Amino acid sequence: MVGTTGRRNPRRALLVTLAAGAVAMALFGGGPAGHKPAPHPPAAFAPPVAVTQPDTAPPPAVYPPRGAGTFRIATGDGARLGQAGTLLRFQVAVENGIGNVEPSAVAAAIEATLGDRRGWTADGSWSFQRVGPGQLPDFTVYLATPDTRDDLCEMGPDGYTSCRNGDKVVLNVARWAEGVPDYGAPLWQYREYMVNHEVGHRLGFDHEQCPGAGRPAPVMQQQTLGLQGCVANAWPHQPTG
Repeated sequence: MVGTTGRRNPRRALLVTLAAGAVAMALFGGGPAGHKPAPHPPAAFAPPVAVTQPDTAPPPAVYPPRGAGTFRIATGDGARLGQAGTLLRFQVAVENGIGNVEPSAVAAAIEATLGDRRGWTADGSWSFQRVGPGQLPDFTVYLATPDTRDDLCEMGPDGYTSCRNGDKVVLNVARWAEGVPDYGAPLWQYREYMVNHEVGHRLGFDHEQCPGAGRPAPVMQQQTLGLQGCVANAWPHQPTG
C-alpha cells in the first residue's frame, strides 16, 4: 500500500493488553510520487551499536481502538542530533487513552533512533532536535491508537499501518506494541524501522524495493508488507568503520 508501512488488519473491539518491550526497546507512510530515492544499504551489516537494556520490562501497554484524540507532548528540549545539514525540530506526542506509555520514554527511544550513527544524520544532510510544548516544530511524531491513526493519516479506513501525512509522522500504537508477523528481528528493531521509514518520507524519500535475496532491505522498503527475500533492516546507512 503506497504511503504506509503495513497491511490492513481487523480492528479490535475491546481493549487490548500487549506486552511492551524494555525501555530501550520502546522506542510511520509515503509522500507524493517523484520523491528522491533513498540511499541503498550495503551488502552486509555493520556491527550493531551496543544498547544497555534494563533487567525488568515496563508494565504492558494498554490501548483502545480509539483514544481521546488529544495528545501529551514530551516536555523539555533534547540535544541536537547530528551537527551538520538542515536542522529539523520535532515534537513527540502520545495520545491520551494509551496506558502505561510515557511520552518521555517514547521520546527517548525516538531520539536514540534518529541520533544513531546508522541513521539519517550519517551523511551530514540532516540533523534533528526534539522540542517541548509551546514551540513550533518542523514535524511531530504521534503515537496514536488505530482509529486516530486513520484520522491523522487521512487515507481512509485502515487501523493497521503507520503513515506520514505532511508534517505528521504517525506511528500506530498497535504496530509499536506487537510489530508484524514474520519480520525476523526483535520488536525494538521493528520500532527503529518504523521511525526511520516514516521520518524518511518526511525528508522526501520514496519507497524502494528489495535489491536481492539475502541482502539488507532498504529502510524505505515497505518491510511490514513483507521482506521479499531481503533481511530486516532499520537503517538508511551503515558505518564503514
